[in-house]
Amino acid sequence: MSYDIVWEFHVPLTRKAQFVEAYRSDGPWAQLFRRASGFIETRLLQDTEVAGRYLTVDRWESCAAFEAFKRDFAADYNALDEQLEGLALLETRLGAFDTDQ
Repeated sequence: MSYDIVWEFHVPLTRKAQFVEAYRSDGPWAQLFRRASGFIETRLLQDTEVAGRYLTVDRWESCAAFEAFKRDFAADYNALDEQLEGLALLETRLGAFDTDQ
């Protein structure tokens, strides 16, 4: 079982390379998440029908693991979020999902 958090991003074509670098499975976000116990993986999905639309799926062992990460790494999370501000035109948290995998 895992706890998956899904985000949607709309990225201008002029920022595509920077965005992909930041949000890919070995980018700065995933590197930060890896510092926490209970992190599984980050997946970056590019829409094949809508240019500039991406989804990220951040997989955690449990909601509790994610909540512990937010508590323990809040300052680092906020600093990275501020550093990468403006890469996407729109950023929407689509939700958190339990999986049976």
